[in-house]
Amino acid sequence: MRTIINRDFTRLWYGQAVSKVGDYVFNTTLVLWIATKLGYHQSWAAAAVSGVLISGLVAMFAIAPAAGVFADRWNRKRTMLRMDAIRAVLVGALAVVAFLPADKLPVAAWLTLIYAVVFAVNTAGTFFGPSRMAVVPDVVNGPEEIAKASGITQSTDALAGMIGPPLAAPLLFAGGVQWAIAINALSYVVSFLAIRSVPIPDNAPNPAETAASNFWAEFTVGLAFFAKTRVLIVVIVSACIANFGGQAMNTLDVFFTTQNLHAAPKLYGLLGMAAGAGAIVGGLLATRVVARIGTANAVWTTVGASGLLVLVYARQTSIWAALPVIFLGLLPIAMVNAAIEPLVIQVTPRAMLGRVVSVFMPIISATQLGSTMLIGWLMSTVMLGFHADVAGLHMGPIDTMFSITGLLFILAAIYAFVMLPRKDVAVRSNQLDASTL
Repeated sequence: MRTIINRDFTRLWYGQAVSKVGDYVFNTTLVLWIATKLGYHQSWAAAAVSGVLISGLVAMFAIAPAAGVFADRWNRKRTMLRMDAIRAVLVGALAVVAFLPADKLPVAAWLTLIYAVVFAVNTAGTFFGPSRMAVVPDVVNGPEEIAKASGITQSTDALAGMIGPPLAAPLLFAGGVQWAIAINALSYVVSFLAIRSVPIPDNAPNPAETAASNFWAEFTVGLAFFAKTRVLIVVIVSACIANFGGQAMNTLDVFFTTQNLHAAPKLYGLLGMAAGAGAIVGGLLATRVVARIGTANAVWTTVGASGLLVLVYARQTSIWAALPVIFLGLLPIAMVNAAIEPLVIQVTPRAMLGRVVSVFMPIISATQLGSTMLIGWLMSTVMLGFHADVAGLHMGPIDTMFSITGLLFILAAIYAFVMLPRKDVAVRSNQLDASTL
């Protein structure tokens, strides 16, 4: 196997790459299973599909904040291994049950089982994610390699998003739902074996200290640290502004393809491929960008560049002209995602990384969910039939929302430029009393 950064990171990366592809196959399989099998030609099918998303979000909102405390308390390697084992068993059990003919169980029972597994798998993920991020400094050396690792991770996630969903449909319809689900269970086994082979230092505190500590006190200390750390506040506010606008594009892009770009629905996938390719290249280029201008500067410059390109994208009327624009637009988006992780690691004491990461996860998810609901309401009420001429440009409902998205990105960039320090800041863990962690 070719080495990426070093042997330990290569093993960690390989396990996560396989697991990510499995997750995309799993999620797409569940959506297709409900839409084309369990709820086929049923009026409630769309609501049943949305239940998969809601199950994951409920786990994120309810469990993630608490998971951060335990991620800081527990041995991170053992936490990741246990979460992979739990997810493998849960998904494997669903695959076994899926061998039953669909009519052997009521549809309500199938849906309940699916939602329960999705909730439990996402719950395990809220423990796994902070632990994985916190071990990166243990397997690579220094800020430059952390930035490189983050860029590679972003590119890998984008590539998994391009590979996984197209695999789900043929697996489901040719092999059966049970085999498509089983692939995800096996991906967790691969991740487990890869992580097990990586030597990671024990971070767990003294058992006596853990027993004497108070969960709410640790949770409160984590929130207080987040609230008083300007860089973290700036990053989360900027991310929320950008994600709020970006979710509009995710929601409306299929309609933009058919109505504004005048393309057949079957060509919609080309935009996804171009965006995925841009995310892959952007993630790989992020290391050089971050090394040249610094993590803090990389945040506002890449967000601002994304906003300008979104404004250009909103004015396109041909899919062939839109393809290179969306490719270029995803380059800086992938770069900013790759810059945020090393920036958070840089300003957060290692003993608090789990709690800090667990603050980000539900806030971003809530922002995306709120944006989706607002966009749905706006497009069916205020923006329905909207048309205007601004500075000689004709504006319709969808390109107007995309233009607002671009402006939100630029607003986030300006906010980050004003508030972030011009030079990278060092972690202040030595300034914190260890007893408060």
